[in-house]
Amino acid sequence: MRRNHSTTPRTTRILGALLLVAAVGVFTSGAAPAARAAEPTPLDRVVPAPASVDQGGTAYRITRATSVRVDGSAEVRRIGAYLAGLLRPATGYPLPLTDHGTGGIRLRLGQGDFGAEGYRLHSGAGGVTITAGAPAGLFHGVQTLRQLLPAAVERKTVQPGPWWIAGGTIEDSPRYAYRGAMLDVSRHFFSVAQVERYIDQLALYKINELHLHLSDDQGWRIAIDSWPRLATYGGSTQVGGGTGGYYSKADYREIVRYAASRHLEVVPEIDMPGHTNAALASYAELNCDGVAPPLYTGTKVGFSSLCVAKGVTYDFVDDVIRELAALTPGRYLHIGGDEAHSTSHADYVAFMDRVQPIVAKYGKTVIGWHQLTGAHPVQGALAQYWGLDRTSAAEKAQVATAAQHGTGLILSPADRIYLDMKYTKDTELGLEWAGLVEVKRSYDWDPGAYLAGAPASAIRGVEAPMWSETLKKPADIEYMAFPRLAGAAELGWSPAATHDWDAYRVRLAAQGPRWDALGIPYYRSPQVSWPES
Repeated sequence: MRRNHSTTPRTTRILGALLLVAAVGVFTSGAAPAARAAEPTPLDRVVPAPASVDQGGTAYRITRATSVRVDGSAEVRRIGAYLAGLLRPATGYPLPLTDHGTGGIRLRLGQGDFGAEGYRLHSGAGGVTITAGAPAGLFHGVQTLRQLLPAAVERKTVQPGPWWIAGGTIEDSPRYAYRGAMLDVSRHFFSVAQVERYIDQLALYKINELHLHLSDDQGWRIAIDSWPRLATYGGSTQVGGGTGGYYSKADYREIVRYAASRHLEVVPEIDMPGHTNAALASYAELNCDGVAPPLYTGTKVGFSSLCVAKGVTYDFVDDVIRELAALTPGRYLHIGGDEAHSTSHADYVAFMDRVQPIVAKYGKTVIGWHQLTGAHPVQGALAQYWGLDRTSAAEKAQVATAAQHGTGLILSPADRIYLDMKYTKDTELGLEWAGLVEVKRSYDWDPGAYLAGAPASAIRGVEAPMWSETLKKPADIEYMAFPRLAGAAELGWSPAATHDWDAYRVRLAAQGPRWDALGIPYYRSPQVSWPES
């Protein structure tokens, strides 16, 4: 029987959720491991929820004889090699790449209404075929295939299996083109390897934009040849002290390359005119009084500002944007613009009016925090909304009005999907200025209807920011990201009609064993009935 999520009645989804809860209870109440492993994962048990699922037919079993069939294109072969590399350690199977034969797992580019990132996955007794119109779609289909296999497939040692994939067909494409996650590497610095680990986690949930917050009061994290002290001095510390760090241009290129291999685009951010103490401390001439302040290791905001009236400020901005744009093949460059409390409104508007054309001059599209809408957003600019449910009606109306006049919106409401907010008052990490954000609150809102007065067509997508004032190591990032990151990814990918907390919490619970297998520490929210480890 065909099940299309876009038309499934709510009552049916709730009934399905209850049945899945019962199934999870069976699987965690003493059933033998072999029996659990033999049960194929239903095609609709994945996150983000697929657009359309048609369940039925014979399951396919991956065996030692299975091959990964690819066509002749280099990109499809690369995705095939990635898939085989994921599956080999736990299965122990060779899974050779081949461009001939029948059966096995087939990856192909083909004709169809797939869009830039959609795919079709069909599974039957003879094998599994993933078809897409572009490589990104194939890659996303691989992530779905990965979730249809037992969680043990993520482990790096041979597991007993068996490796079944349920029969049926998934047809899938994203609701929004922009599905992002931000990582603040300025308050605390994270190495290239640590960022790449996070990229892998984002890819599993079809996130396609990595926003790197590269500068702030506490640290400047990217080498700029024309202003070298930005990195060597401005990057020499972090919140609470310590050595900080920065990315060389080679480091940054490696992050960009790795992200591209997982079909993520890097969005670099240089926050200005506020949040600039690291730059001001590095070069005295950027200050209106010509005096460099000391480096800063605290967490207060709003006290710093570039000198809007000085010509050297725009020489600085031009050099930084020029060098960063040359390193960044992606479409976007984020210029910040939030919490510029030390800049007058007139100076703020004048600054943004001069800086936005510089971004365009070097071939990039402007993104700014939503305060940009209080200036004059250029044609094509995107504003990233980080307000709260309790944000003033006037501020929300300002953003909505800009959206009505063509400014695109990325939604990152802080009391919904700021991943650094505490889950509860007892959460050891994180902050709570936006409120406590449990898993249900983080998931249970609709981007298309969130901001009154903003046309649905203006919503480009969602992004889940991770600020790092209290986060010092990857385990801290992962504990605060999971499980909320999965919900943010679903809000960006899945049709609005699939949005149902009762059904989602069951699919989310099924991710727990996968995170265990991947070594991801996560918050075991009492709002979710997690399986036993």
